[in-house]
Formats: sequence, structure tokens, C-alpha cells
Amino acid sequence: MELRTAMMVARLGTVSAAAEALGVHRATVNRHVETLEVAFGAPLFQRHARGYTLTDAGQDMLEVASRADEMFGDLAGRARGKAGQLSGALIVTALAGVAPVVMPAVRAFHLEHPQIAIEFLAGAQLARLEHGEAHVAIRAGAKPEVPDYVVTLFRHLRFGLYASQAYIDRAGRPGPDELHRHRFVGNIGPAGRAPFTQWMNANVPPEALALRTTELSVMLNAVCDGLGLGFLAEHDACGRSDLIEIMPPCDEWSTALWIVTHVDLHRTTKVQAFLEHLRAIRPDETSGE
Repeated sequence: MELRTAMMVARLGTVSAAAEALGVHRATVNRHVETLEVAFGAPLFQRHARGYTLTDAGQDMLEVASRADEMFGDLAGRARGKAGQLSGALIVTALAGVAPVVMPAVRAFHLEHPQIAIEFLAGAQLARLEHGEAHVAIRAGAKPEVPDYVVTLFRHLRFGLYASQAYIDRAGRPGPDELHRHRFVGNIGPAGRAPFTQWMNANVPPEALALRTTELSVMLNAVCDGLGLGFLAEHDACGRSDLIEIMPPCDEWSTALWIVTHVDLHRTTKVQAFLEHLRAIRPDETSGE
């Protein structure tokens, strides 16, 4: 009970708000927090005029308590025989450009478990699974090596070089030896992590860039609007009649996508149910696991 009380104080920021949410007196909340701080041998909160904020020890407590709360909730659901009636929230995180390949699994999971609130966090910042910031992460690039993470290969994303029909109508379709005469969308320089960065650095001078960007969604829009040639993910270009393939997608221009979960929550019913839908849409790829 003390851990649940401290979690509520951490989430709501004040003793009074936590007491109201839990249906107890303020003194009970204070007593629970003091009991935990004695047990931990360190203060869990910094008290100030506007409320409570977590100390480093408090942050550690919240991480462990949040995972424990998820696990106990999962266990209670199994005990009640409600494994097929999952509830609560599921947080998935991935780069925005990965959303199209993940969304079929999200849709299937939602249709099977409509009572679960699904949140999709899109962005380059890595969610800290050990802090409970997400249940499932889809990460691109090298295989994550964090000891408490469960990591499996999802698929590879391949990229090819494309141009819009509008660009070709204006500048002509480039042949293999004519690329130096054309404009490009993308980025050059040592900081690029995209699988086609090396090719761009070797073949595209700075003055050939019509638009400099590292964001794949911006590249897609810029290429489709005819600014220049650009590397696009195979799944983004597939089926678009306004895009012309200049150089086909290949394994050299590909990156691995990894399914990542935290070991404490990996076997919970909710996470396993979502992983089942991810596996259902995973191509038949086994290398690199």
C-alpha cells in the first residue's frame, strides 16, 4: 500500500491530490511516504511550496514500483480468468517513419482488445523502458545491448533512390552516369546514421542539395513535391504512381528494426498479446537475431 501511495504522490505531485485519488486522509499519505523513506534509508521526495518532486532514490523506487504494479495487475487478471479481456494502457514507441510498418499490428491489437488505451510515442529520443516510459519499443540500427532488455529482430527496412514524375518532367530522368547533374534531398556529412549516408557522402556535393534534412518524413514530402532525388523507405515508395525508381532498394541501403521490451514486463499478458501481432506481420527474416 505504501508503494502505491508513493507512486500516486509522484504522479500527481501533491499530497492532497494523492489523498483525494486514493480516498484517504492526507495524514495517511504522509505516514506511508515516511514509512517508505525509513525503509529506504533515504528521502524519496523533495518537498517545496508547489508540491513534491522525486529524488534520485525516489526515481529508482518509482521505476521498480511501476513495473511491479504492472506485473501484479497482470497476475490479478489471470487469476480472475480475464486474460482475453485486457485493460489498462499500452505504450509503443518508434521513429515516426516506422509507423506504417507497425500500424497493422496496432490495428489488429486494438480490434482484439478495444478496451486498452494505446499510445504511440513517435520520435528520435529513446524511451527508457526501465523507467516505464514504454511497454514496447521498435528501434532502428544496431541491436540494443542493454542487459535487462529482451530484443528480437522485427524486420529490415530497405531504401532506394527515387524522384517524382514532376521532377523528371522538369529535369529529365537521370541515367547511372548522370546523377551528378541533378539535385538531391537529404543530408551529407559524418553525423548521418542513415544506411545510405555513405553513398550520399561519396556522390553528392553540398551544392547539389536542394534541401538538407535528416528527417525521413520531410524527405518523402520533398521528393514527392519534386525538389530533387532522394532516398525513401521501400514501404513509403511502394504503390505510389507519382514516384519513379532511380536506383532500386537493396540490402546495402537497409537498417534493422528491433522489437525491444523490458525483461520485467516481457511476459505480461498485455505485452505478449501485442508481440503476437507484431510477429504476425514480421517478414520471414532470421539473420541478425
